[in-house]
Amino acid sequence: MTERVTLAESLPATSVVRISRATFDPVRFPEVDAASKKTSQYMIPAVRRLPGLLQFYSGVSPKGSMVQVSVWDTDEHAAQLNTLKEMAIDGRRDMEAVGVTFTPIFHYPIDWAWMV
Repeated sequence: MTERVTLAESLPATSVVRISRATFDPVRFPEVDAASKKTSQYMIPAVRRLPGLLQFYSGVSPKGSMVQVSVWDTDEHAAQLNTLKEMAIDGRRDMEAVGVTFTPIFHYPIDWAWMV
């Protein structure tokens, strides 16, 4: 394992960033954007209940890409999203219904961070 850099902010040394990416036909942006907002209504409360969540961001680009970036205190806590019904079943179903294709999800140990 490589040496870890001391973080400028107060994150646990075991923190990870979870990146979930997806693509879609840009002509479907209005549908995908609306579906993303709709899924947030049931995903946000479900994800907030999980232990270990530090930050969560979601974005949809009109160029045909979307991303969810979350920061967790441990890899094990980040992995909870893999089996969370609202994320893994309901959200995936609703997003695939508007033409979204998901790519593999990765977790990255945080080596360094910088905040403005």
